[in-house]
Amino acid sequence: MADVSNWARWGKSDQLGALNLITQDKRKAAASLVKEGVSLSLSRNVIKVQSDDSPPFEHRMVETGANGNMSSSDVYSVRYHGFTVTHLDALCHVFYDGKMFNGFSQHEVTEVGAGKLSVIEAKDGIFTRGVLMDFPRLVGRAYLPGTQAIYADDLERCEEKSGIHVGPGDAVFIRTGRWARRASEGPWPILKDSAGLHVSCVPWLRKRDVSILGSDLASDLMPSRVEGVLLPVHAATIVGMGAPILDNCDLERLSSVAHWLGRYEFLLTASPLAVEGGTGSPVNPVATF
Repeated sequence: MADVSNWARWGKSDQLGALNLITQDKRKAAASLVKEGVSLSLSRNVIKVQSDDSPPFEHRMVETGANGNMSSSDVYSVRYHGFTVTHLDALCHVFYDGKMFNGFSQHEVTEVGAGKLSVIEAKDGIFTRGVLMDFPRLVGRAYLPGTQAIYADDLERCEEKSGIHVGPGDAVFIRTGRWARRASEGPWPILKDSAGLHVSCVPWLRKRDVSILGSDLASDLMPSRVEGVLLPVHAATIVGMGAPILDNCDLERLSSVAHWLGRYEFLLTASPLAVEGGTGSPVNPVATF
């Protein structure tokens, strides 16, 4: 945590964290990546039944086309943190040793919401260079087995093969092939058997000044192999680096399009809900080539 810390880097009162790395120049450079004009969603379609150990998404119709109504309306309700809905983790979502990013106390988060580091800090949206690190393609598989840990050396090899270099302000997406595995094998106990980043990758992410970490599951290897810490990559990235995380992205189409085009960088856009005090938000990230 000390090695990767960005605490006080942008001032002791800063609540934006690594999103500070997405500068005006970074946004303009990201916009220049649009060549083909091809856009695709990185969000998993929402389903209305419980799956992958996550509560179901509620979609309830209030008004329909029946009975002469002049319009239709509905209600959405979801406990999005979990392993199903694509969402953004705000910097108040994870605590470590009683603290959040930049040393704010976890007691800033109360029953009325987060007084510091809430998702409202990302209200202006995310507009930066996205980079796909496609590990199943790297090893010639449809998906990684659940015991597969990704290490910093693997990140280096993936860069070399795809011809990219991760740099300041980038949003890095780790594809393990989670959704391809689910389609092939069905649901599995995610916390006990899921491929992902070993925590020793976080210093590499910090050295490259990554602004956002995304994946098709929760980024972390599970079990983590770090005794007593369930999701150490989450803790070190969110609390230490101050970088928000995008969980449960669907990277299958992105993998196919990136492979077809022969390039693994793109413009990433994402806009979380502007919820005061929110610990995150369901989100629909979009990649544009």
